[in-house]
Amino acid sequence: MTASATTYLLRRRQVVEQLLDDRGDMLVIGGLGSTAWDITAAGDHDLSFPLWGAMGGTVAIGIGLATAQPNRRVLIITGDGDMLMGLGSLATAARQNLENLSVCVFDNEHYGETGMQATHTATTADLSVIATGCGFQNSCEVRSQNQLTDAVARLRRGPGLQFACIKVRAEKLDFVLPPKDGVFLKSRFRRALLGTDVV
Repeated sequence: MTASATTYLLRRRQVVEQLLDDRGDMLVIGGLGSTAWDITAAGDHDLSFPLWGAMGGTVAIGIGLATAQPNRRVLIITGDGDMLMGLGSLATAARQNLENLSVCVFDNEHYGETGMQATHTATTADLSVIATGCGFQNSCEVRSQNQLTDAVARLRRGPGLQFACIKVRAEKLDFVLPPKDGVFLKSRFRRALLGTDVV
């Protein structure tokens, strides 16, 4: 592991707790692997949709949800590996100017699910700069608690389309797995969002 990734001050589970504390009716999509486990560790919730698989597709799913639910804040919490695989979705989100969409990337500079190989963010890639280049007007990189406090407020409430790359420590954490039944997760989310009469 790179030295910086093991010494970053922010720790992913504590960041998620701040993002999801008293969340109200915010819709949350967790990227595959660690970020899905992180949102589950913060408290399994009917309005959370943790992904099993679909690497690179997390933001694209968020775009569809934010388009279909323009009056609800949609928060994506995913990792750097997933984001690097789906960079084109950032350009689409900015092109659509989705005012209710927030993209939060936990960047530990590693592919956590396949053996902690270094990602491109450990060397040359800067995801917050990429988001700005795609057209995000509100994009930042977060490394400190003070920066995090500001970023959490913007990610949760806007205004407008938001992107934050949060540098988190590369660490091994206990698995807190969401339900593995994809049909159950889909149906639970739809019922919570649309009501039992619609589903």
